[in-house]
Amino acid sequence: MTTVWWVRRDARLADNPALLAAQEDGPAAAVFVWNRGVHLWSGRRRAHLARVLWSLKEDIGGALGVRRGEAADAVLAIAREHDARVVVAAREGSPAGIGAQDAVASALAADGRELRLVGTPYAVAPGRVRKSDGSEYRVFTPFSHAWREHGWPSPAAHADPEAFVPVESDVDLDERAAHADAEDPLTARHEFREERVREAWEGYVDGPLARYAEERDRPDLDSTSHLSVPLAYGQIHPRTVLAATAAMPGEGPRKLEAELAWRDFHADVLFRHPRAQRESLTTVLPDDSWTTGRDADQAFMAWRDGRTGFPLVDAGMRELAATGTMHNRVRMVVASFLVKDLHLPWQRGADHFRRALLDYDHAQNQLNWQWVAGTGRDAAPFFRIFNPAAQASRYDPERRYIERWVAEVDTPAYPAPMVDHAAERAAALADHKRARAGAGG
Repeated sequence: MTTVWWVRRDARLADNPALLAAQEDGPAAAVFVWNRGVHLWSGRRRAHLARVLWSLKEDIGGALGVRRGEAADAVLAIAREHDARVVVAAREGSPAGIGAQDAVASALAADGRELRLVGTPYAVAPGRVRKSDGSEYRVFTPFSHAWREHGWPSPAAHADPEAFVPVESDVDLDERAAHADAEDPLTARHEFREERVREAWEGYVDGPLARYAEERDRPDLDSTSHLSVPLAYGQIHPRTVLAATAAMPGEGPRKLEAELAWRDFHADVLFRHPRAQRESLTTVLPDDSWTTGRDADQAFMAWRDGRTGFPLVDAGMRELAATGTMHNRVRMVVASFLVKDLHLPWQRGADHFRRALLDYDHAQNQLNWQWVAGTGRDAAPFFRIFNPAAQASRYDPERRYIERWVAEVDTPAYPAPMVDHAAERAAALADHKRARAGAGG
């Protein structure tokens, strides 16, 4: 009897419990649904997704079906076409992901079929790490301790690439990639083949990982894992990463594990508080603190286009525009600058990152912005305001990163700083003081 594997954020053959469950009783029918939500993605994300799916399809002998429409309709249609009583998929924790799996489960149940949720894109599924009384952790450090104590399974076995039945597609992946590339070009393509992703990770383990703790904040050095894109598209599972780091001594592996713990923490927060995708969890400023109108639009566009006159901010925004990624230290600096120097709400920055990031992850994006803005769970205190010049001096001491992305930095063509950082810092802190006074403390 055929079982359907509904591909979600797990487009891979290695360490994929949902796929293994779908193959338990014989060949599986694999389907990815190119739904309305995907149509709303940026062109760069759609192009990369098309290539990821193309690679998976090639790895399983062309058997992957890619269907247009909403998940409930498309998955039910595939189940009927293959007389499948069971559909297996990885469990999602975001509001949109939960909505999709609930709709699919209802459609299948009404037709006498079942959706079986197996596995998760996280080391520990959102909602599983909790205090002894069942409540949530609001602070990261105790969450991370409980997260480690909870633990996770060893990586699952590699699925059989030949145990699939052919599924018809009505989406041309080559065409989708070409159109999206033309709409939203990048300077270079990122790796989209699962085998190459694993090889790159293994090479990182054998090399730069040992230096990760000391060099991870240096955008001028190539010392980060480059896992954010394959994690976002499900081409590698956190368990695979954690299995490798667990076997290694030193601070580098421990720091990388902590980054995965933050990923799970933010997913847990969004799972428990869906409103966090748009609403601040904590109020830190009065409503009249924000820049509005034409001034706000002009400030946002200068930030977006990398022409603020602050070299590290501009370098980060130009890197984002060109590559779809940005070094994590620089992400914090540009986010702080938008919220605390330009006095624009974090939601505006989060929306731009959603459009521009190739490694976009909903929970990570929204809650990281709330972290910088001081409004999220265990967020940086609002009074922690990054000084772009000091950050550049400390983390890009020879200005190699800045000069790579802002070639005109030392010429008359480069603009003067658009604001006085010290003055804007003082204004932001004064606004925060008013908010605290209004809240009684």
